[in-house]
Amino acid sequence: MSVKELIGKRIKEARQAKGLSQESLSERIGMSAKYLSSVERGKENPTLDTLIKLADALEVETSELFNYQHKRSPEELRQLISCLMDEGHDEKLRLMAKIITAIYR
Repeated sequence: MSVKELIGKRIKEARQAKGLSQESLSERIGMSAKYLSSVERGKENPTLDTLIKLADALEVETSELFNYQHKRSPEELRQLISCLMDEGHDEKLRLMAKIITAIYR
């Protein structure tokens, strides 16, 4: 999936989490619902101004629109955790173990 598609997906997720239709969100920021649909599908390149307007209307930080790490596959997450553990020093490894143990208790 391309970065444009991932960002579009995040915009759609944020919109749906707020219970907004494409029409209502597009009205809030002064764009057509058709254009918003294209942005959400990763077919358009929204400007920075548009991304800021979207974030404001969705009441999220602009950076949240670029946060799509939660879409990683389980295998990608395993690889990431493995790399972090390989690079970790003793103190970081202890902290990782505490966090993982707390999650599983």
